[in-house]
Amino acid sequence: MKHRSPVLVSLIIFACLEGVQAQSQEASPEPITRPRTVTVHRPQQTPAPTATQTQVPVSAPKVEAPVTSTSIEPATPPQSIELAGTDESGTALTYLAPEAISVRIVEAERMFKARPQPTALTSPSLQFVTLAALDRKTARIHQVTMLKEVFLTKGSEVAVISSLGTPLNVRILRANGVNTAATIFDQNGNSLTPLLVEFPIEKRGVFREMAYYTSAHPALLSPELVRRGQSYIRTTLDLAAKRLGEKGILITPQIVDIAERLSLIEHVDHERFRSENRSALYEEIYSLFALNQLDTYRYSVSSAGAGGMVQMIPWAYNLERQRHPGVGLTSDFVVGMRNHSNALQAMLLYMQDTWNDLAANSEVQYALSAKLATQTELMAAGYNSNAARLPLYLRRGGQSWRTLIPRETQMYLQIYKNFEALVALKSRTANNPPNSNPTSDTPTN
Repeated sequence: MKHRSPVLVSLIIFACLEGVQAQSQEASPEPITRPRTVTVHRPQQTPAPTATQTQVPVSAPKVEAPVTSTSIEPATPPQSIELAGTDESGTALTYLAPEAISVRIVEAERMFKARPQPTALTSPSLQFVTLAALDRKTARIHQVTMLKEVFLTKGSEVAVISSLGTPLNVRILRANGVNTAATIFDQNGNSLTPLLVEFPIEKRGVFREMAYYTSAHPALLSPELVRRGQSYIRTTLDLAAKRLGEKGILITPQIVDIAERLSLIEHVDHERFRSENRSALYEEIYSLFALNQLDTYRYSVSSAGAGGMVQMIPWAYNLERQRHPGVGLTSDFVVGMRNHSNALQAMLLYMQDTWNDLAANSEVQYALSAKLATQTELMAAGYNSNAARLPLYLRRGGQSWRTLIPRETQMYLQIYKNFEALVALKSRTANNPPNSNPTSDTPTN
């Protein structure tokens, strides 16, 4: 989870929760395609573990949390601010309000950093991760520590003693680094709400930094959180376009609209898209943006080197820095991708430049006039793969050009089309909306 200023957080919380006490997340030619990263999990109610469930193998020993509870909690337990809703079956549910979640996440991070550390250690242990979880009945935050190997194994289950001395059972639902999702239950089957993971980031066995991140745990998800995530992406993207405009670079509304969709589609795992509820999958990604905001996908790097929120690869980022030196994009690629404002400006520059080049090409002009392709799908295909090859695909394939693009890009276009059918986003231009569906179904293989 990101580092938040305590003063700023206090101002926000007192404004939102007045009268409520609360306790305190390469340089080679353009590649054909860029692999995606798995980041979210479908929200669903997970039953409490029973005595018949499989425990962690003997090789993964039970871990008693090597931490002590830091007394930060106020004497009077705060009230939980909750929202009412229903699940897909119509069953009544109670959600923790986003404001209350934010307060608890900030408190959990403060508790992590306030723990006494062994003076003999020059750097944190790389073998353990710690989860902070809220017991909504008592309003207390527990810390549970486990082996990183167990934490990163889907389906693993471990019995632990929390920092408050409570026996708990942790089950891993989805293993994906700092985005790993889990459920936590006490011995009576009561569910705790995971808030934050403290995860040591390493490279070649050397400690780099301590990550604090909130995954899309089922116990956290709510419709209001999804709306917050949608608003975050739209607002941050509009601000990036405005800043470019102030530097004399116009990004057309159509490009901004497409970029808004790609900011989510870039993080859709293709295997999960094939097998899971797609609407729920999109909602989880939006929820991650609401939970982590400026730090969302901070640690997300694909095998092709694509990083951060916009999953841009180094050669494309460096190209835009060379083309637009006056914009002042951060020179360091990793730092630039972790900064959402900087990354979105780079994304918009790349997309606008790509479209300007494509629109000047005779093959593209013919395909558009003959309705063989749309701006939307050409831009999506070009962002996922090598945009310079699109005119060749159009010339060789004609109406069947989509069968010539890389298979991953074919799936990418299918995800885009499905997203447009399921998620209603307001267009920035009424006369030329970007959500025109492809002229024919995109092949899946």
